[in-house]
Amino acid sequence: MSEIQWMDEVLKRKDDLIKDLQSFLQIKSVLDEEHATADAPLGPGIKKALEYILDLGEKDGFKSKNVDNLAGHLEMGQGEELLGILGHIDVVPEGDGWSVDPYGAVIKDGKIYARGSSDDKGPTMAAYYGMKIVKELGLPLNKRVRLIIGTDEESGWRCVNHYFKHEEMPTIGFVPDADFPIIYAEKGISNFDIVQPAQEGQAIGQIELLSFQSGRRYNMVPDFAEVHLHVQDVTIDLEHSFQAFLHVANLEGDISTNGKERILTLVGVSAHGAEPRNGKNAGIFMAQFLNEFQLDESGAKFVGTVSRFFNQSRGEVFDIQYTDDVSGDLTINVGIMNYQKETGGQIGCTMRYPVTFDIEKGKAKIEAFVKEIGFQLAEFTDSKPTYVKADDPLILTLQKVYEEQTGEKAELLAIGGGTYARALKHGVAFGAMFPGREDVMHQKDEYAYVDDLLKATAIYAQAIYELAKA
Repeated sequence: MSEIQWMDEVLKRKDDLIKDLQSFLQIKSVLDEEHATADAPLGPGIKKALEYILDLGEKDGFKSKNVDNLAGHLEMGQGEELLGILGHIDVVPEGDGWSVDPYGAVIKDGKIYARGSSDDKGPTMAAYYGMKIVKELGLPLNKRVRLIIGTDEESGWRCVNHYFKHEEMPTIGFVPDADFPIIYAEKGISNFDIVQPAQEGQAIGQIELLSFQSGRRYNMVPDFAEVHLHVQDVTIDLEHSFQAFLHVANLEGDISTNGKERILTLVGVSAHGAEPRNGKNAGIFMAQFLNEFQLDESGAKFVGTVSRFFNQSRGEVFDIQYTDDVSGDLTINVGIMNYQKETGGQIGCTMRYPVTFDIEKGKAKIEAFVKEIGFQLAEFTDSKPTYVKADDPLILTLQKVYEEQTGEKAELLAIGGGTYARALKHGVAFGAMFPGREDVMHQKDEYAYVDDLLKATAIYAQAIYELAKA
């Protein structure tokens, strides 16, 4: 056991930590390209949050740098080698259905509620205070320590891409943006669109699909879908059929009339797109319902393609099922579904593939499927998997720290989510969600246990010291 009582040091600073975190969470740091400027490239809220954490660091005596309002860092220590800690201050949109103000940072029943409390402002503040404790104790370090602050982790990673074009790559590092004990493997991530061209002169069926909209992000299971229809066959009792479908599926929805249009809405269950089975995809359920009717030719092709993914999240649609012992199953999430009769359709997918999967062969099969159905593959991106071997000194040190602070065995984990660890040359994801806790990231009423954040701070403080003194 370390001679330093790390948790005691955290508790001495508890009130300040909570106060600083609440102020941090009260900033709505959602990507806002509509109001972006040259000085605030991702929107004013994200800039405000970046300035907040950098200003806090300056007041506490860290070296501070703002990298073009796309990222920044706070640094301490001396030495040629650099320990990097990568957190992010952007958050996903709050969505609907909260029982508290999503930016109120209210504390009740031992939990702090706010968008970003668990992903990733809470853990980033814990890592910051871990650095602060090491600094204030005046402990000798042989490496520099740098908290790198990203601003676009939830979207395009423009932050770290820009940062590492201009700034130093850490020798080693960890990311406080996932689960404890240690994530040593992350699946590869490919986002892509299946695009349906506009079609003229199409046959009209019982129902004409005018529009279909569900989801806004590849990495989220959509919890809402809305379609606009023109019912050609007056004998169809659409309302009765829809209510019967909702009852069987145990979902909520509504049907209304606007002139000649029928408008159907369906409420699903959101979840992180890395594991589609944790949610109920509103768009896919809606397509499953509409697929029972004779739609116009173009609408039928769109709906039929979306409905193929019903209960098929393991790559079955493309015949690319795959699993390995390190990182588990390949998964596919359909996160964006847009269709307009005049312009065609878009089906946006994210694929999380195991570390040993051959992505080029997988892409070729996806291309073949898309070509066969007469659609087009577009915007295919690929973020390679990351994997640090179990006997690596970085892993062994973090295991030691975790076990000393918790008294529990530091098991190694693999995930389908993508953290900043894949932006590092040599790094892993390390907390801050403890085993057995409910994962509420990206969900309504997101929260973090205050005691968990304090425990994470102690873990990060010791980890920073152990890694930087070596």
